[in-house]
Amino acid sequence: MSKRLLFIVNPRSGKGQIKEHLADILDIMIKAGYQVSVHVTQSGGDATTQTIERAKEFDRIVCSGGDGTLDEVVTGMMQLAVSDRKPIGYIPAGSTNDFGNSLGIDKNMLNAARISVSDNLFPCDIGNFNSDSFVYVAAFGIFTEVSYATPQDMKNVLGHAAYIIEGAKQLRDIPSFRMQVEYDGNVVYEEFIYGMITNSKSVGGFQGIIRGDIGLNDGVFEATLIKMPKNPMELNEILGFMTGIIPDSDMVYSFQTSQIKLTCSEEVPWTLDGEFGGNHKSVTIIDEKGALEIAIE
Repeated sequence: MSKRLLFIVNPRSGKGQIKEHLADILDIMIKAGYQVSVHVTQSGGDATTQTIERAKEFDRIVCSGGDGTLDEVVTGMMQLAVSDRKPIGYIPAGSTNDFGNSLGIDKNMLNAARISVSDNLFPCDIGNFNSDSFVYVAAFGIFTEVSYATPQDMKNVLGHAAYIIEGAKQLRDIPSFRMQVEYDGNVVYEEFIYGMITNSKSVGGFQGIIRGDIGLNDGVFEATLIKMPKNPMELNEILGFMTGIIPDSDMVYSFQTSQIKLTCSEEVPWTLDGEFGGNHKSVTIIDEKGALEIAIE
């Protein structure tokens, strides 16, 4: 009896190139021994709903889209009982694809399709964010609104430049949040302009921002918290650190942890894998080690 595969497709991700390769991708899946059902996402959150409602019927879920599409499938899978969770395949088709790059998934869609049905499964850490989930980044502060505020058509045409253009608009008035941060017995109370908790080798397509020995199933996240600069010199120091020119900075907290709690007196908007993650006064983020299997080469 053949195995069953649910292929969830976001046709708007990237430049819609999935449409050109769909027949070849389905052929690869069928030749790998799968009976394939295809679902084209209809709206935001649809991939999550499909995963929750239909995962039990299938042996594998493969999605094609940007990291946000993968995030939706992961979010749905994490809401299921551990015994009902299925391996995930990923065919990157977005404008950035940070997590696909971190996993070493080929940018060529047909090669990625072959990987998506591979028997080589990687037990990947998943982030538990209050009652939500994320695959590779939870972030707040400057630039975080850029990814979900930038129109898809602009992302398709301009790629990374779209994020920079939108981000530059925010530099006129840098928002900041006074937060209490608790991790591994430490308590920090500072004013931050940006923070990210990551399980990825790059964010926003830029490598080198995240420091330390990065493992995607090591049970710890990499945390980067940037303090509010009081003058242009401090701002230049932050930019130097973020671009890798300066190896260390007193303006940046950078550490690894398996659990972190961030509390603020006002609601803070968060992004999860580049999509809006809600406004929160308090968040607890926990690394769920090896929670999901993802097909890799």
